[in-house]
Formats: sequence, C-alpha cells, structure tokens
Amino acid sequence: MELRFFQVDVFTRRLFGGNPAGVIPLDRWLDDAVMQRIARENNLSETAFFVSEGNHYGLRWFTPTVEVSLCGHGTLASAFVLFNELELGRTEICFETLSGLLSVAQDGDRILMDFPAWVLEPVDKIPKALVEGIGMIPMEVFITSSKDNLFAILRDEAQVRSVQPRLERLETLHPAGVVITAQGENSDCASRYFAPSYGIPEDPGTGSIHCGLVPFWGERLRKKEIYAYQVSSRGAELYCEHRGDRVIIGGEAVKYLEGRIIL
Repeated sequence: MELRFFQVDVFTRRLFGGNPAGVIPLDRWLDDAVMQRIARENNLSETAFFVSEGNHYGLRWFTPTVEVSLCGHGTLASAFVLFNELELGRTEICFETLSGLLSVAQDGDRILMDFPAWVLEPVDKIPKALVEGIGMIPMEVFITSSKDNLFAILRDEAQVRSVQPRLERLETLHPAGVVITAQGENSDCASRYFAPSYGIPEDPGTGSIHCGLVPFWGERLRKKEIYAYQVSSRGAELYCEHRGDRVIIGGEAVKYLEGRIIL
C-alpha cells in the first residue's frame, strides 16, 4: 500500500519556520494502531489524516504517542493541502473531528479556522511541578474546564523566552500541557507550549492553545483582534479574532515536502 504524504510548515510564510505538520489523505480510515505508528515514525508534533465523507472531511490528529481531540496546525495544514493540491479552486472546507465540526476558509494568503473558545478558570494553588518545571512562580495560573491545559501568566515576553523547561517535571502534570504567556513586545501576546506527556517537548506553533489565549488577552487588552506570536525557536505567527463562544485562528503555510509512504 502507498499513501500520499505532505509536510507543511504552518503559521509561517517561510520554509523552516512555524510548526511542521504531516498530512496524509486517505480513501478510508486505517487501523488506529497503524496511524499511530505512522505518526511515531514521522516524529512530528502532529500527523493529520483525513477521509472524504460526503460534503465534508473526517479529520484526526496523532502526536508521536497519542491521538488528540483538537489540533490547530494539523487542521490548517490539511486545509492547505486540500486548497492547494487536491481541490484547486475550493475556498471552504468543513472537518468532522473529535471536537465537532470545524469550518476552514481561504482568505487571500491566509487560512482561517473557526474553533471553539475556551473558558479559563483560575487555579488557587499553583502546582509545585509547574513552578519547578518552568523555574519561576507565575503571576497567575489558569486551567481549561477540561483540565487538559494549564496557562501560566508571566511578567513579560523576555521572561517567556528565558524559560528553560524541566520537561520531566512538566510531564507529571499530565493530562495538562503547559502554556506560558505574557503580553508581547511586538505582538498582542507571546507564548510557548510544552506537552511532554503527549510526546511534544515544546511545540513550535500551536493553534489550539489560542482558543484560550485569544479570549484571555482579548479581555485584558480590550481587543477583539489579537496578533499572537509563539516565541519558539522557529517562531509562529497567528492572526486571531474573538467571536463570543468561537475563536477565528488564521495563519499562512508553506509546503516543504511531498512524497509517498510505503506500507
């Protein structure tokens, strides 16, 4: 069996920036174990698989170790492949996912994703493993209602950039990944994201965490439109808008690789 494979750099306009995602179009779903092995072999933070299902596509995302319920850069990469490689001329797509129906649209050079907004709840007692894991005491800490991501608010972007994570401590916070964020120097918000218990030491550019960052910083800054920059070593730019219980997350993408997987 041969499978088409694309690798796309997402949330960037240049090669070797943003976050690379694998994209594999399928005629039918493979066994879960096979998709997980492919994702582990790719060793990217996410490999996305999609299947045509009538007027929309089924979409699933795998890290090197687990399937996840929401992935921004894997969704944008999948839409990029459809818009630019498989369905030229199409400008809107709906994906059926573990997080419900997600609509994606082409807007010039950007691709815009319509995602759910997350409600962040304050954490009264800051976990010791979080403090040890990032090497400092955050100003505030919040958690998503699903308890799968902690948001640590730091003093400024310089502090966000300075963190040298102790991944073995952050891993013990599972099922929570860790977002560190502050108001940006040349952006509305700067962030980094660590999810070692999901096989992702540091994610270079993460769409899903902006489901929480955009409402949070939008309220703090009294803005609906948020320009976000993920200050990883590769850097990632996200153009976002808060729309009540939804968040629009936009970005650009560049194809790096096209090939075939032999099974």
